[in-house]
Amino acid sequence: MKFSTLGAACLVTLGAAAVSSESDTPMSSPPVAARKPHAAVYHGVTLEDPYFWLRDPAYPDVKDREILGYLEAENDYFKRATANERPLVERIFAELKAREVPDDASVPWKDRDYMYRWRYADGDAQYRVWSRWPVGRPDAEQVFLDEPKLAAGSEYFKVGDLAVSPSGRYLAYSVDTSGSERLTLRVKDLATGALLPDTIANTGGSIAWGNDDATLFYTLLTDNWRPYVAKRHRLGTLVADDAVVYQEKGDFFVGVGKTQSDRYILITAGDHVTSEIRFVPADAPEAAPTLIEPRRANHEYDVDHHGDDFYIRTNDQHANFRLARAPIAHPSEANWQTVIAGSDSHYLTGHTCFADFIAIEDRVEGLDQIRIRDYAGNEHDVALPEASYDAGLGTNAEYAVTKLRLNYESMVTPQTIYDYDVAERTLETLKVRIVPSGYDPRAYATERIAVRARDGASVPVSLVYKKTTLDPQRNGTAPMLLYGYGAYGLAMTPYFSAARLSLLDRGMVYAIAHVRGGDELGFHWYEDGKLDKRTNTFHDFVDVARGLIAERYTAAGRIAIMGGSAGGTLVGAVLNDAPELWGAAVAQVPFVDVLNTILDGDLPLTPLEWPEWGNPIRDASAFERIRSWSPYDQIGRHAYPPMLVTAGLNDPRVTYWEAAKYVAKLRHEKTDQNLLVLKTEMGAGHGGKSGRYDSLVETAEAYAFILASLGIAEASPTAP
Repeated sequence: MKFSTLGAACLVTLGAAAVSSESDTPMSSPPVAARKPHAAVYHGVTLEDPYFWLRDPAYPDVKDREILGYLEAENDYFKRATANERPLVERIFAELKAREVPDDASVPWKDRDYMYRWRYADGDAQYRVWSRWPVGRPDAEQVFLDEPKLAAGSEYFKVGDLAVSPSGRYLAYSVDTSGSERLTLRVKDLATGALLPDTIANTGGSIAWGNDDATLFYTLLTDNWRPYVAKRHRLGTLVADDAVVYQEKGDFFVGVGKTQSDRYILITAGDHVTSEIRFVPADAPEAAPTLIEPRRANHEYDVDHHGDDFYIRTNDQHANFRLARAPIAHPSEANWQTVIAGSDSHYLTGHTCFADFIAIEDRVEGLDQIRIRDYAGNEHDVALPEASYDAGLGTNAEYAVTKLRLNYESMVTPQTIYDYDVAERTLETLKVRIVPSGYDPRAYATERIAVRARDGASVPVSLVYKKTTLDPQRNGTAPMLLYGYGAYGLAMTPYFSAARLSLLDRGMVYAIAHVRGGDELGFHWYEDGKLDKRTNTFHDFVDVARGLIAERYTAAGRIAIMGGSAGGTLVGAVLNDAPELWGAAVAQVPFVDVLNTILDGDLPLTPLEWPEWGNPIRDASAFERIRSWSPYDQIGRHAYPPMLVTAGLNDPRVTYWEAAKYVAKLRHEKTDQNLLVLKTEMGAGHGGKSGRYDSLVETAEAYAFILASLGIAEASPTAP
């Protein structure tokens, strides 16, 4: 939904109830949100929340003029307060755009009778064009999905999923045109180019085809965004008559997928720590689903197929998972036979079954590994060229292959696509990301070090910088951007970023703190940063900063910090805990109003979040624990560094009012005169703007804010 721009002039009609100015010079002063009485009692504790009114009771429809007026006033203030940075934003944006390949294209991949690829049609294209051609006939290339045409007239556009039917005749795809993550599924006849009348709204986006070339599996969303049901649609029939394949009665999210062999449709249900899977033969799509193993708390498993067996990655016997095999006819846990035992040193993160081997993804001492294992038990690791990197499986559409497509990068090596010959054990380079404006990796250095946390844990840190920044020795003056996430067992890998060069070339060090809450060092690393151990995540980040200062990589007050979503929780918590360390902070769609959100069971993701954070509704100790560190609740009467906070009006993951309330309370409580700005994308969601160049503007704004806050805004980048 689009909203009219209210603008600053409209605020006069809204009056002081909505927003006011701190002085008679509104062009230089930030908006001040009204404080309205609101209280709620939990476990005998009264929570006062004077900014509760910023949550529109009609959400997800945000129509309240007072709320929209405040958000527009903040956007207007962002523009005014950062006006002096606009030339720098424009310079950085030009640098970022110059590093994009104008007509970039994927490496083609084979799927049955066709070769497929995506590409950008020209240098101004924001979205991709998808095409294919019969194997051996590149002259017969056919565009089957034109994103620029589909996106025309939409402020936001994103393809959720696309799947070609087994015969190659039909394309099913889902699109989001608001950032709300409610997708519409359409079907296209690739023989005629015509769209079929089969249109399904309010889907979760994922799609799986039955092997009859006429049956689609998909999920639908509840009013609060939970994908709760998997349905089956037959082309040409009424959507209203679609059969329910599985409907979730609890709070789990439902998904659909397909085994690598294309033999089975998988219906998944789960939260962050528990899963349950059913299967339907793809050759008999109308068959009733078969449950593999019933859910039990904290048991995760996932499934692929080969021959007469399912191969199951499970944490039933070891926190770092084992790989098991079970006959399709009797797939329950009682019949799971160990193929690869769980290990303290090897963290099994994924597996894909191919006709002649299994590709196993695991992590050893925080480093990604790809292991090839044949069905007789012979195995080897893929040898990769650097000591620290990010690697994983690429686009592997087929089941019977002799070469495996891999993705590879490091903090100094651009994204690289390899084909790995399994028999010969050799890597063939298919594509290395080009940086058109120029990039010499020899000018940069990367390190992986460890910093001792206050409880003795050894926290990994990945760093990258221009060699001249810390040459000939570290003197403790370099500015730094320290990034972190630390939640849901999601690892922050040492990845390459062309955009990051705009910071490195201006003399900044970039560091990733691999704090607990992610799973970089194994599943225990995740468990040591959740629930009652949540503060380990925040302490790790602060201790990493102090360790980097002690080792003279940087200095207190010279460190900018950045994090998004749950990484924004981290940013908010450490700003309260150690504000003196930071020279600037960027919190992107930050999950900062944690206690109020986790207390609200009607919000889309809240029930799914309780295993991660705790359930403060039922558990008084969880309530007190979360309240003790929740960034919004712990805002203090002290100085904060310059801060940029972002939000998306249509964001279903971290609602817009979290950032709005957070900024409003900070303005009231903080004791400094440092810049605090809130920018809300009024036509986007959790990921911000969708076009490839529009998203670069947001990056340029964040980088310019950091550079200006650290006093190096006028610096020009040095030559690569």
